[in-house]
Amino acid sequence: MQTFAHPGRRVFYLNLIIVSLLSLIVMAASTGEATSEAKVHIIYTEKPTDEEPKDYHLRTLSSALGSEEAAKDALIYSYKEAASGFSAKLTPEQVEEISKQPGVIQVVPSQTYQLHKPVGGGGFKLT
Repeated sequence: MQTFAHPGRRVFYLNLIIVSLLSLIVMAASTGEATSEAKVHIIYTEKPTDEEPKDYHLRTLSSALGSEEAAKDALIYSYKEAASGFSAKLTPEQVEEISKQPGVIQVVPSQTYQLHKPVGGGGFKLT
């Protein structure tokens, strides 16, 4: 059985193997990038007693991210009234690191909900 007897076939199969391997490498690389993409998380913390909530949140975030500048870039909002915490854009590695910080109670991914719209552009009609 001489499947590869013709030199043109060898080149074809070799090219097919190379293209397949390159495709797998590209898919693996893009999957790795997607998993380390920063996403918005809500970080619930203990209520600070000796400093302003935003300062406390920045200090906590700075400890996990390594610098105050990185913390300021990642911080989206500092919650002060109903709950103590903040929202920040974090990678999975940063989520793991901030979860270990003292005073951090819970870290959860932020979820956006869309309100249901009536079909057909309806709504309330006043007559």
